[in-house]
Amino acid sequence: MKVTPIRDWNSLSIRPGKKAETWTLDGEQLNDVTFYGGIAPGEALIRERSKKHKPLPKFTKQTLLVEIPELLEGTYRTNKGIGTFTVTGSNPDRFLGGEGIRFTYDYIDADNLPRKGEARATLVKDMLYMATFDAPRLHYFQATLDDFHSLTDSAAF
Repeated sequence: MKVTPIRDWNSLSIRPGKKAETWTLDGEQLNDVTFYGGIAPGEALIRERSKKHKPLPKFTKQTLLVEIPELLEGTYRTNKGIGTFTVTGSNPDRFLGGEGIRFTYDYIDADNLPRKGEARATLVKDMLYMATFDAPRLHYFQATLDDFHSLTDSAAF
């Protein structure tokens, strides 16, 4: 997956997984875009820290587009140690030239900071491609949401 940014983004040097990359404008805690490219059946979205004690949910060949929000929720709950996560909206969407899903969500992070997120995802040849955007609910989410839309609208193979 390739995107064409209309402004400069910073790519974080630490990747959340082999098939994931995170970009930010103002710092990871203020606006975070993560791209997940080619997640194959049997794989988690991100690197597992402890397969025994904190196993992450896996993408499967049977996973439907409408189940992608649940996959992201399970990943966030396990990896970020959050208890409150709510999907606030979900609609069909075109992404990477095919049928996809766009969904929004709210959660409270480990520092008790309310955050909002939006994601776009599609399935191509039994693989998951997704982009997520997370930011504090106050100011940063709305201030950089258009930048996320520009990135994901430009996404192509």
